[in-house]
Amino acid sequence: MFRNADCSAEVFPRSPREHAPKTKGVKSLYLFIDLFSLLGPLVLSFDKKVAFYKNWKALFPAIAIMMLVFIPWDVVKTAKEVWGFNEDYLLGITIINLPLEEWLFFICIPYACIFIYECLNAYVKTDLLAKVYKPLLTILAIVLIATGLVNYVKWYPATAFPYAGVLLLLMLYVVKSPYMSRFFLAYLVTLIPFLLVNGMLTGSWIAEPIVWYNSEEIFNIRIGTIPVEDTIYNLGMLGTVVVVYEYFKSVFTTKAQGH
Repeated sequence: MFRNADCSAEVFPRSPREHAPKTKGVKSLYLFIDLFSLLGPLVLSFDKKVAFYKNWKALFPAIAIMMLVFIPWDVVKTAKEVWGFNEDYLLGITIINLPLEEWLFFICIPYACIFIYECLNAYVKTDLLAKVYKPLLTILAIVLIATGLVNYVKWYPATAFPYAGVLLLLMLYVVKSPYMSRFFLAYLVTLIPFLLVNGMLTGSWIAEPIVWYNSEEIFNIRIGTIPVEDTIYNLGMLGTVVVVYEYFKSVFTTKAQGH
């Protein structure tokens, strides 16, 4: 259900100074969410048909390169109080002013999502979006860029939307990625676990959110407790990983064939 978050300043604070949890949270909850998200895909990585473990040499460098973009982005947004973290749900270990759990988020979630991407490639042989992905993604990219530029005063959409939009256009028309329809299908499918994980992080089913957002820096349109911007942020993050991942896969394949 979509709703306006301004109706509840206690649940969706504007800044950390306004954030005053009423109840003590489970200190390891964010860590548990990270590890739970990773567990299933990690165990199933050795499935014979998918054999995801064979692509680790392409995946982990791709995740590392994505983190070179998204970690500084996260650090800046946290420093500017666009979003922040509820210490009641954290272990208390920080690296460059980000909780350890946030660093793990950028490893566990992309791993799980790219695993889903490869499972769909292995088990869904029909390219379901082959005829529609290009116009759909082109329109989406233009809308995202325009929306971000028009709302330049709101930090989250002003950065996440144009990033995702430009990335989509580059993938479509510069890189000319042959896997774009497959990527788009995987993105749509991963929205299901995404809503569950981000729902928990943003306060669904628990007393207080683990990750809070400054209501002045977002549209305040939510899917349950999840800011709609998170879906686009996720699109940009996964798109970045897939581009680099597929590049490394092609490099390793070419080298293998050369031998």
